[in-house]
Amino acid sequence: MPLPIGRCAAPFLVGLAAASAQAREGACESLPAGIDRLVLVTGAGFASGNGRLRLFRRNGADASWHAVSPPEPVVLGRHGLAWGHPFRDAARPGEPVKREGDGRTPAGLYRLGRSFGFPATVRPGHLVLRPGRTVCVDDPDSPAYNHLVPVRQGRVAPKGEDMGAEPLYRRGLVIAYPSDAAQRAGSCIFLHVWRGPTTGTAGCVALPERRVAAIQNFASRGAAIAILPETALPRFSACLPRP
Repeated sequence: MPLPIGRCAAPFLVGLAAASAQAREGACESLPAGIDRLVLVTGAGFASGNGRLRLFRRNGADASWHAVSPPEPVVLGRHGLAWGHPFRDAARPGEPVKREGDGRTPAGLYRLGRSFGFPATVRPGHLVLRPGRTVCVDDPDSPAYNHLVPVRQGRVAPKGEDMGAEPLYRRGLVIAYPSDAAQRAGSCIFLHVWRGPTTGTAGCVALPERRVAAIQNFASRGAAIAILPETALPRFSACLPRP
């Protein structure tokens, strides 16, 4: 069976989809129950292909977030950011929305899903990647769009990215991006290893391998990721740390 994910998405963070309409007023729905870890990724603006990442924790749903790491550099989509499908109502005039193949990272709040990579690990739910074994489907006409699909021996692989053949996926995490095939709203969004600090992604978040490994450990008990331009942070002030 296909595994929902979030090329650069795991169960979707549906609870935050309704939050987008409230974002203009600086409020949003609470993060899912039990989420006490947050990866905050910000870019200077929608056109920025570079950003910074910070890790936060809190001691309960009503507690304040506190930083547990200094800011560190990340690369984003080569064309910057665009509002992810569940957050289109948060877009103001002139702000882009995510489309398949646009080279933009989907802005919004999402759950971090399962970890993956080439080495085996005891981490629960970890997906070990091998060439020709797992495809992330990026074809909007496929019923498996935006899903990780195991390739069956002797069958034609669905159209998409061979995860085990891409060195940048030697360590990573699924970003549970709830896309929409009818609107070609983008697919296969991951946090993975970067090519370097000046090379953008196809729509993912990327950083050095040792830091990807650290975030895999950080998120192993459940975490959310917020990906936003700095100018949009006030629209989510009810559930995100203050700048």
